[in-house]
Order: sequence, then C-alpha cells, then structure tokens
Amino acid sequence: MKRSIVIYLLSISTLLLSSCKKDWVDTKPNGTPSTAYQWDGETNVAKSVAALYVAMRYESTWGRDLFWMQDASDDLIVGRSKADGENIKNFVCSGREGYMSTGWNDLYTMLNKANQAIAGLQTATNISQDLKNRSLGEAYFVRGFAHFWLAYLWGHKTQGVPYDGVENAEYGKRIAPQLPSVTDNYARIADDMQKAASLLPLFQAYGDADKGRAHKAAALGYLVKTYAYWAQYDNSKWALIPDLCDRIKNECGRSLINGKPTAKENYTSVFTIANNWSSEYIWSVTSGAQGGSEFVGVVLENKGWGAYNGWGYFQPTEELYDEYETNDPRREATILKFNDKFTYFGMPFTYYSTNSLSGFQINKYMEPYSYGSNGQSSSNTKINPDGNYPTTALNLPLMRYAEILLFKAEALIQQGKNGDAAGPLNEVRARVGLGPIASPTMKDLKHERRCELACEWTDRLADLKRWGDYAQINTPLHGRIHTNKTDPASPYTIQTVWPARNFDPAKHMAWPINPDEISRSNGIYKQTPGW
Repeated sequence: MKRSIVIYLLSISTLLLSSCKKDWVDTKPNGTPSTAYQWDGETNVAKSVAALYVAMRYESTWGRDLFWMQDASDDLIVGRSKADGENIKNFVCSGREGYMSTGWNDLYTMLNKANQAIAGLQTATNISQDLKNRSLGEAYFVRGFAHFWLAYLWGHKTQGVPYDGVENAEYGKRIAPQLPSVTDNYARIADDMQKAASLLPLFQAYGDADKGRAHKAAALGYLVKTYAYWAQYDNSKWALIPDLCDRIKNECGRSLINGKPTAKENYTSVFTIANNWSSEYIWSVTSGAQGGSEFVGVVLENKGWGAYNGWGYFQPTEELYDEYETNDPRREATILKFNDKFTYFGMPFTYYSTNSLSGFQINKYMEPYSYGSNGQSSSNTKINPDGNYPTTALNLPLMRYAEILLFKAEALIQQGKNGDAAGPLNEVRARVGLGPIASPTMKDLKHERRCELACEWTDRLADLKRWGDYAQINTPLHGRIHTNKTDPASPYTIQTVWPARNFDPAKHMAWPINPDEISRSNGIYKQTPGW
C-alpha cells in the first residue's frame, strides 16, 4: 500500500533516528540487513543504493502514469476510453486521479530514500572512498531527479512543492515545508545535480553490472534541464547552459549516433536494444536488474493484433504528423500510419488499427517486437512473456544527447546568439539528412525539438507552457478516420478526434495537488494556485 507524503515523512524520522542499542552481545542479524548494518560493508552499501532506483520501473512513475500529464499536449490523445486520463487531458482534473496521486507518492518515496542514503553514507563503514563518493553521487542524483519531476509538474511560480533535505537540522522533526516558489525547488535540485556531477564517475567507467546507475553526464544533463525550466522565470539561467552542454560532450564523451548507411537508420538505431548504452544515452529506465518500463507495451496497439497484450494508449495526432518536413525520416520512425510496413514477431506486417482513435500509433519503441518467428510472441526472448506487465529489453530513454544539443541551441538563441546556435541545432538536423539553417530562430528551435523528441518523455506540454504557446495547447486535434479499419489501404478523412480545450495559464501552469494530501497536512500545504 502506498503511503501519503505526510505519513511517510513523519515515519521516516523514526527509521533514520533509530539504531541498535549497544549491549554485551552485538550479533549481526540474518536475512535483509537492518538499518544498523545497511551502511556497513561494500555489499550492503551497493544493495542499499541500488534500491534507490526501484521506483523507476513502477507503473505509477515511468511505466505509464507520469506520462498522462504529458499526454495533455497537442501531440497525443488518450487512445482508449479512460476517465482519469481524459480529465487530465482536458484540464478538468482534481488531483485525486490515481495517475497523479500515485506518481506524487512514489516520487516522494524515491526522494526520501535518497535522503536516507545521504544520511547513512556520511558514517558508512568498511567501504572504500571511491565507493562512498560514487554512492553519495547516486543518492544526490536520485534526490534531485525525483525532486525535479515533482517541481516542474506541481510547482508554481508563486508556490513550490514540499521539500526537506536531510542536511536540515529540523529534518525528521517536521512535515517538509512547502517552498515559496518553484524556483526555490529548482535551486535545491541544481545544487544536488552539481554535487552529483562532482562525485559520479563517467558512464564509461561502469561495467555491465553497474550500467543504469547514475553517472556524471546524467547529472549534468538534468542540471541543464533544470536551468532551462528555471529560465522561464529567470533569463539569466540561459547563460549557464552552453558550457554544461560542452562538458557533456567533451568531458563525458556523449555524442549522437551517426554514420549508419542511411539517415533514417541513424535515427531509428537510437531506439534499438543494441543501442541501449550508446554514446547518445544520457538517462533511461533500464531494462536490466533495476527493472524495466512497461511503456513500450502501453503504446502498442490494444491487444497487439491478437499476438501480444498491447494497451493502446497515447496516440499521435495529425498535427504532429504534419509538423515534419516531407523528407524528414524521423516522421515515419516516430509514427505508424495505415499501410506502413514493419516486422512483427519475425513476420512482415502492414499497419492497420481497429482501435486507434487517431489512426496512428507511436513507432519509436516497436523494435523489441520484431524478434521471434512465425508471428508468435512466445518465440520472442526480448519481451516479457507476461503481457500484463509488457516490459521489453529496450531501455526507455528519458534524456538523450540530442536534447542536450537542442538545449544548447535554445540557450544561445535566448541570449541573441542565433548564429552560434546553428552549430548544435544543425548537428541534429544533419544526422537525419536535413539541410542547415544559418541563423535559427525560436520558431526553428521549437520545430526541431518537436520533431526530434516527439513521443518521448521530454514533455511537449511543459515546452508549450514555458514558451507561452497557450493557443497551440487549445487547438482542436485531428486524426485519420479510415473507411475500413481492418484494411491498411482503405481511404480516410481527416476529422477532429479531440475538441478544443480551455488551457488557462492563470490556473493550469502547474497541476493540482491531491486534496487529501492537503487535508493530511492539517492545512500546512496549500493547493496549487487557481485550482
């Protein structure tokens, strides 16, 4: 059972402050290490820090639920009848929706586990300094990472989200205070990411068993994104971004996947199992020992054409399809439309859908379903045989190096250095065979960010909000309605599949907090302004 943040923060103090009483016998317990021994010895420390990542695989976090708030953009619609998802999409939610409240709870659980680790590692025994540094770096990263998602989703310019760090003298003795502004949250997140970057190794230093742990480029990447989101309230933050992006390239060795036979292969190869840990990797939900995301199955055709249990959510719109230049290979790599060809469990398949409300499906994550033979899912070793938990061997990317290049370009444009922004922006375009732009504007940047990162966990809605493109949020959304939904070649008409909405920046810049959390705080916490 998931606990509320208030109950969790109160109970966590008991765990942190408790210890084994020194007596004439001091016997190490059997089984799972107790808190007393959690930070003693390299094996216990490594296991305790690995536990910080467990929530990454939850359905309530990066398996599905946090994506419902990104679904409220103009790129996607709710693919199946789902009241909570539809209410979020239409900005008529209360905060009690499970897709919001469970994510909130699990993010705070993740944050507070990181607080425990930071506290415990201060006095860890029988470990090397290198392991202690790396473990602290991981804990700072996880705390900052969970805090970032809480802040940007629920934090408001005039009211932040609750936060308390174990460094504070009152930690564990009080309910975590609600910070005055989301910018106060961003300041603490930035501090954690800076600490993490100073302590963490390069990704290249990890052996196979440790891939998926936090590393220097991931910390620097989320520091970049924190500053970019902070910059909507403080333009001075743009100046901090370009040098960080260069560090990710030069110091951390991150780069785009390139050099494939075709421009389309350059792009599609990013979303393959073989390239889970490529030079483009910054941060993902891993498919290894630390769990996997079911999102790849969540976006697959509902019931998977009878071969596998896809769920059929989050379908692209005609507006997104039309955004691409006609010769941009990212369009077909991102979106499946009727009559598109692909390999499905070892057999050629032509896309059609009796379920899609828009006539489209996300294509980026389909590679795991190409394996196997004779169209039988049971022959595919790259997917979970349990279709009720449709994970695959494909990592779910949360941040790629391409996004770092686009943040650098955006930061330079925002500082009036449009000519300098051409370098990073055109590097992204050149990879997919598109011509250069000599002096890109914000219009060019918005186009490139949308096309490069579509249907990923980069949050198109957050981009539209921070850019002030509110009218674009409210536009009606369209899809392709085919005359015969079982015939891939059937003709279609473009129709409205989601009516115009009423996004109000005075109310909807941040999401509502579950009113039950506010009640449990005895009124200490205040609802998001406007809700």
